[in-house]
Amino acid sequence: MFPFEVWLAYTAACVLLIVSPGPDNLLAIGRGLSQGWRAALVSSLASGAGILFHVLLATCGLTLLMKTSMLVFWIVKGLGAGYLVWLGIKALRTRSLISFEPAARQPMRAIFLSGLLSAVLNPKPGLFVLAFIPQFVSPARGDASVQMLIYGAWFAALTCVVFALMGAFASRLAGLLQARPRVVAGLNIGAGSAFVAAGLSVATLSNK
Repeated sequence: MFPFEVWLAYTAACVLLIVSPGPDNLLAIGRGLSQGWRAALVSSLASGAGILFHVLLATCGLTLLMKTSMLVFWIVKGLGAGYLVWLGIKALRTRSLISFEPAARQPMRAIFLSGLLSAVLNPKPGLFVLAFIPQFVSPARGDASVQMLIYGAWFAALTCVVFALMGAFASRLAGLLQARPRVVAGLNIGAGSAFVAAGLSVATLSNK
């Protein structure tokens, strides 16, 4: 069903997309810096679950509905943009996305929920899945829905692995940053600004 050269090309494309800067990998890196590799892993699993959610929607045709229905699209876009902007403003105001204060440490459940909402409420992954994965689906290789699910599950798994590695690498830098509060403040400002920018980007997104 999946020729090696097609699978290799798909994997390479997925990795390039995963490592490109975005709110989800920023969350994983921030968690890794603040609370270590376990928090980064939880955030990465949440992002992967969010990708899988979009894959299931695309396979069921709901993402196609979002692409063709202006009302559904605007609702999803408004929720996603609002949540990302809220995360950015929160990071800018509290400077707590990257923090080494014990009181600022978040429970794993909150970290997972934050990562999941960031992925689920952002319509970009859904539209990307709808536009990207079908390029590798061929009716000659079997049921298209099964291929979509397998390709999507692999994309979600790669997201988990790459984000976890990024977060684990970031956690190794925590010791260096603890003695540099100005650098930490700058990272929080940069991350907060990136979330706001991502939210504004979602707000201007077109479904065409």
